[in-house]
Amino acid sequence: MSIPKTIIRPLYLDRVLPFIGKNLIKVFTGQRRVGKSYLMFQIIDVIKHQDTHANIIYINKEDLSFKSIVDAETLHSYVMGKKSETNKNYVFIDEIQEISDFESALRSLLLHQNIDLYCTGSNAELLSGDIAGKLSGRFIEISVYSLTYNEFLQFQNLEDSQGTLLKYLKYGGLPYLKHLPLEDEIVFEYLKNIYSTIVFRDIINRYSIRNTIFLEQLVFFLASNTGSLFSAKKISDFLKSQQINMAPNQVQVYIKHLINAFLIHQVKRYDIEGKRLFEIGDKYYFENLGIRNALWGYRLQDMGKLMENIVHNHLLAEGYTVQIGILSSYEIDFIAEKNGEKLYLQVALSLLEEKTIEREFGNLQKINDNYPKMVITMDSFTGNTIDGILAVDLRSFLTNRWRKY
Repeated sequence: MSIPKTIIRPLYLDRVLPFIGKNLIKVFTGQRRVGKSYLMFQIIDVIKHQDTHANIIYINKEDLSFKSIVDAETLHSYVMGKKSETNKNYVFIDEIQEISDFESALRSLLLHQNIDLYCTGSNAELLSGDIAGKLSGRFIEISVYSLTYNEFLQFQNLEDSQGTLLKYLKYGGLPYLKHLPLEDEIVFEYLKNIYSTIVFRDIINRYSIRNTIFLEQLVFFLASNTGSLFSAKKISDFLKSQQINMAPNQVQVYIKHLINAFLIHQVKRYDIEGKRLFEIGDKYYFENLGIRNALWGYRLQDMGKLMENIVHNHLLAEGYTVQIGILSSYEIDFIAEKNGEKLYLQVALSLLEEKTIEREFGNLQKINDNYPKMVITMDSFTGNTIDGILAVDLRSFLTNRWRKY
């Protein structure tokens, strides 16, 4: 097979390098078109440099050439038919969720010491059920996200500027955009097609959804209320006022489908004082802002929501787990945690009014620990502090320049 030339994404490649050749399944999960396949191509390239005798076996379930591979038996038979007895075999399976009972084949293939397994999937249930149940302790997951702002600059060959940031907020970070003119009509048409593929292949077909109208309305509702606090009952009550009837438990089911397809991310609330998660009331952010804007529109009045969404996504890409902080009656936009270290963040469109400064910094001042705290704003100034709490402009945050302050 010929390996397409791609731009290296060290954010993910560096995470998988230590596991190449190890008897563990490397699973790359994420929304369709975020670049999982190209990451595998880059790994293949690395392997070919390290092992000139490597036997590469590549299966792409979106390619009709592999339509005969439909279940565990046909997958196992195909790999064993291509397997080398003398050289190390590296098996790559793209969109493995399209193969029924695939986990049984993977479990069997793991028994062969000269087989190294890699696969991608566009559904989160891959790990919560399919792989985790039968292959516990035998796999590692690497979540792949849309391009970060730094990656967007690299892919688009653009300089960091306020105008470039606005392009990123509008069009999002799907890698294929590097091949398209960054114009609304062209980009949004492409993104709408990606959205349709996700909805029909990863949700409607996978879960045999009948009420497709409600599913679409739910997505539009979440797009219009990005980053707002909701329970399933509140969503159900609102949609009922729009003559769309769906019980809260069904709302929960449909939201879970959207999460599993990586279309949206769910963020739980965390009680900072009580050190516990709230069971009711979550926030939802889109994995790709371009898709959200293609569906709902790119509107000036939504800029604060877009900022919050992109900060959340950046934290995920950087390897943080993210929660909403609750301290008595006060809300902290994000608590980000990685390797036992925390980071508290507030997001505000502007800090030009005294009331906003008092509110955003005041909430952070109430947290009684010494972990870093910052307020992220679209304002151009950065590096100022109030009681050690940083004021950071969005571009400095997304390019990680804030770490130098």
